[in-house]
Amino acid sequence: MGKYVNKKSFSVALSVVVASSVFVGCSTQETGKSSASPKASGAPTAAGTVYPISTQETLTSWEGIDTNLASFVPNLAESPFGKQLEKETGVKVKYTHPADGQSKEQFNLLIASNKLPDVIEYNWGGGGAAAYPGGPEKAIADKVILPLNALIDKQAPNLKKLLQQDKELDKMIKTDSGNYYAFPMIRPDNGLVFRGPMIRKDWLDELNLPVPQTIDDWYTVLKAFKEKKGASAPFTAQYSNELNIQDAFIGAFKTANRFYIDDQGKVKYGPIDPQFKDALTLLRKWYAEGLLDKDFALNTDSKSLDNKLMSDSAGATVGLLSGGMGRWMDTGKKKNPKFQLVAAPYPTLKQGERAFIGQRDFKYNPAASKAVSGDSKNAELAVKWLDYAYGEKGSLLFNFGVEGESYKMVNNVPTFTEKITKNEKFNLQQMVSQYTKPNGPFLGDARKSFNTFKEQDEAIKIWGETDAVKHVMPLFITPTIEESKELAKLNTAIGSYKEEMFVKFVMGKEPIEKFDEYVNRIKEMGIDKVIKINQDAFDRYNKR
Repeated sequence: MGKYVNKKSFSVALSVVVASSVFVGCSTQETGKSSASPKASGAPTAAGTVYPISTQETLTSWEGIDTNLASFVPNLAESPFGKQLEKETGVKVKYTHPADGQSKEQFNLLIASNKLPDVIEYNWGGGGAAAYPGGPEKAIADKVILPLNALIDKQAPNLKKLLQQDKELDKMIKTDSGNYYAFPMIRPDNGLVFRGPMIRKDWLDELNLPVPQTIDDWYTVLKAFKEKKGASAPFTAQYSNELNIQDAFIGAFKTANRFYIDDQGKVKYGPIDPQFKDALTLLRKWYAEGLLDKDFALNTDSKSLDNKLMSDSAGATVGLLSGGMGRWMDTGKKKNPKFQLVAAPYPTLKQGERAFIGQRDFKYNPAASKAVSGDSKNAELAVKWLDYAYGEKGSLLFNFGVEGESYKMVNNVPTFTEKITKNEKFNLQQMVSQYTKPNGPFLGDARKSFNTFKEQDEAIKIWGETDAVKHVMPLFITPTIEESKELAKLNTAIGSYKEEMFVKFVMGKEPIEKFDEYVNRIKEMGIDKVIKINQDAFDRYNKR
């Protein structure tokens, strides 16, 4: 087996991975929405590839297993989806799954081992969020993964057609030098927004208060939740390396708790903006008055957030559409039929303003893309197998599962059966996980929805009313190999210091008057270099 990468240089470079989440917009995936074009029929079955393929070869694939599916079977091959995929493609696949919560560590060990499977599903997206130090261009140079240009051209007509039809998508899934590096997860237009502020509507109605629009409205509401509903943590959120509110509240001050693009197309690092001080001052005031969860930095898993919302300790949060709002509504209504969560707009300072930024992802989701390893002896077969997911029949399987079991056609629209939607033992997501692939490299279908409440449908529209499309920085810009080395030196220290000071400012452990001193320290640590690298990479991306 060929040498993939110098292990010493690999371990040194890993720091760029560790710090990545601080510098790039959160890419946490919402499995509540599909990933595709309005209809999956945009790509016909591959011309020249007859499925099922006649082959005796077995492919190997390293990829995460959906946490819902893992409670039913230990391996994707044993699921109804895995069995049907093998039947329809004719290709047997041996899957290896990293342990839940250990994918990053086990990915690093996999790459360093020089014993790679045929395909690897991970975040190959480039930029600060690259799973591989140096991004996809470096991974290709190290022969860890293959450039896919010739393989897509000859063996993947379904994906090839999609890229020819959608130049923006085409630009997203290749490097600055023009190398395609992975088979992408493709979201539909109605699957780009799936997270935002939400609030207890039953409490608002009881208190005769409207859904808050502005920062002042939120102050009034949270104060009422504390004083009249006895909420010990009126607003709470999960803490995952940072307070996971995305751009809610902070965005009202026309900045972000991350890199963003300003109105002139320039990359900015929000946490050193002058107006970021105003955002910190607001959160500090809320914390001091008991409106922001006093234990917010301890909410490191979903269970603590669940407990506070379900015990009426909290009345508002920022969360996901399906894995958050839908799940909490389902649980909450069983205890209290009046329990109701509704979306609130991303708040602004003035009534009627349009929110500067909010959660909005891109049609390409780099966090769940599959690359072909550099020494795969079955590269052509792997590409034919992967391309199946971008054709009409393959997309139906990936999105809806097995016809007659998990879905049926109703007026030519694939519709989940009652076996999936009204199962007595398991919820919708648990059932869907067995028959489909909630996240991964495939052409999704906008007709698929996990929404079970009208409030979820309304939330997508409400959270979508922002200027995020102008200001969210793409996840898949690709720094050069040299730029990536520079980022590896700087990112970890800057990110750690920023987050340490964020918590101290909000909790009142550091006076807000030290903000300028904090900004100067981040500049001394090299943030201007990081901004320039991201700007250069962003400019190159725009010229692709």
